Amino acid sequence: MKWAIIAFPGTNCEEDTRYLLTEELGQDARVVWHQETRADADVLVLPGGFAHGDYLRCGAIARFSPIMTAVREHAEGGRPVLGICNGMQVLTEAGLLPGVLLRNDSLEYRCRWVHLRVHAADRAFLGDTPAGAVLRMPISHGEGRYHCSPEEAEAMLANGQVIVRYCDERGAVGEESNPNGSTAGIAGLRNARGNVFGLMPHPERACNPLLGGVDGLVIFRALIEAMNG
Repeated sequence: MKWAIIAFPGTNCEEDTRYLLTEELGQDARVVWHQETRADADVLVLPGGFAHGDYLRCGAIARFSPIMTAVREHAEGGRPVLGICNGMQVLTEAGLLPGVLLRNDSLEYRCRWVHLRVHAADRAFLGDTPAGAVLRMPISHGEGRYHCSPEEAEAMLANGQVIVRYCDERGAVGEESNPNGSTAGIAGLRNARGNVFGLMPHPERACNPLLGGVDGLVIFRALIEAMNG
């Protein structure tokens, strides 16, 4: 199974993601520079960082990179795309995910571990993890506040597009457990077709006990299982 990890100028998590996939999970993964025009992989990952220095808006310049044509074609072909942190920002700017990412409501950069409640079970990205389960992963962002209209949020919550929401350690969703002011506590969501998933927390930083947790492995193992069929 082949993975392509898309790197833009300013991306800084591509090697973390490649190490996880190749060394921890035994996958065939390579880093693809944003000026390339082909990805040639089963799964595409847009990792975290600061694409083009986050100038204008996070992901606003990256969406015009040559590789994004291949990313769009991959997504439109129904194949999986995973956007992590900055990668989620790029996917929203490219119109591959709904909504937009704004400055944290605190106007502060937030880097800490958070809890995530699985709002909707999703076999492709969460495997057998049931709705209601609580996962633990770190965040690291200054513009991680997911924003959409209340009506859009309600519709996405109802149809299962919202996969994970910020919560406390008991799984309760509320303002006190929302680290950035995201609408409805949305931390990760998929497109309507179900093959593009954007997640603000970093699963690649929660893949080994030495890093403080292993819940991030759920996402990568689910994708491997789904693709191997």
